[in-house]
Amino acid sequence: MSGGPVNVSGGRPHLSLRCPACGGAIGDETESSLTCGTCGAVWPVRDGIPRFVQSEHLESFGLQWNKYEVAHDDEDRATFQAKTGVTLDELRGLRVLDAGCGGGRYSKVCGEAGAIVTGADHTTAVEKASRLCGHLLDVRFVQADLKRLPFEPESFDFVFSIGVMHHDADTRAGFDAVARMVKPGGRMAVWLYRRNQWWQEWLNNAVRRRTVRMPAARLEKWCRFGAWLGGIPGVKQTFNKVLNFSAHPNHENRVCDTFDWYAPRFQYHHTTDELCAWFREAGFDDLRVLPPEKTGRVYRWVYEQNLLIGSGVNVVGRRRL
Repeated sequence: MSGGPVNVSGGRPHLSLRCPACGGAIGDETESSLTCGTCGAVWPVRDGIPRFVQSEHLESFGLQWNKYEVAHDDEDRATFQAKTGVTLDELRGLRVLDAGCGGGRYSKVCGEAGAIVTGADHTTAVEKASRLCGHLLDVRFVQADLKRLPFEPESFDFVFSIGVMHHDADTRAGFDAVARMVKPGGRMAVWLYRRNQWWQEWLNNAVRRRTVRMPAARLEKWCRFGAWLGGIPGVKQTFNKVLNFSAHPNHENRVCDTFDWYAPRFQYHHTTDELCAWFREAGFDDLRVLPPEKTGRVYRWVYEQNLLIGSGVNVVGRRRL
């Protein structure tokens, strides 16, 4: 057996895996390992998931996605459509890459809509994703670096990455590598953190210089305090424009989202013009800048003034034929 999915039994055929070291085809595949037929590199398979990397500097994401229960079906479907510009009825039969799948919420959305989905993440969050999508035969996962994905370039009809690339040491390198996975004529949607006002950026960087060095247990206590603040009417609409904490309606989501902000080693913020330029330079046209999911005059004004901490820049484009 070679090149096929390891953690999927039944379902439609997935793309063959490639060696991320040399690009060669997988020559030997067992339940516990994959071997490149070209360079001989051996990659472990654990819990049915090929592991091409370890979590390294992104370990906090493996911790948060495996610990917190944050999937909400209706909300996740709505968020997916808002942040990709793609409706669920467009997905059936498409080969889809969830680039930075985390705990698998959006892979699940795509799989349930009839897509053939591959979720890739640098961390052990793929284990949570695999459990969440265990009922979907057309969804599989790999633990891999987005800059060295184990797939043939131009293999996917639709690729999306929501809130992930800005946590790499080089956001642009991650973007370019993922963009190469899109077929000519295929689409890609990317959501990155928005660059805020200079004083917000200064304050965020000052606080995060301390939080990224905290043990996870200690940081989580502060995040639970932030989650408590995020549930207080009035406070969550004002104070979290100065110092970021989540105002999600669900308490566990607020803890997870706040931890997600303060724990990662890398966190870069970008502009819409910057992201659009990346798309064009990677060979994409028909760009659409997607609006934020939330509406309302005051919210939209704050967003447009780059005052909304944790908001994003969001673009979808089509790769030129």
